[in-house]
Amino acid sequence: MIKKLAWDVFKNTGDINTFMELKSIEEVEKELENENSESKWGSDS
Repeated sequence: MIKKLAWDVFKNTGDINTFMELKSIEEVEKELENENSESKWGSDS
């Protein structure tokens, strides 16, 4: 969803900085999801 939002903002404004910021937020969200899933699986052992 953020990827589409970032692309739409870039297309409308031409501001690459906004696009890159939104892409970095997307990466942080992915990392947080990975950490949450790892801690969920790691706590059972």
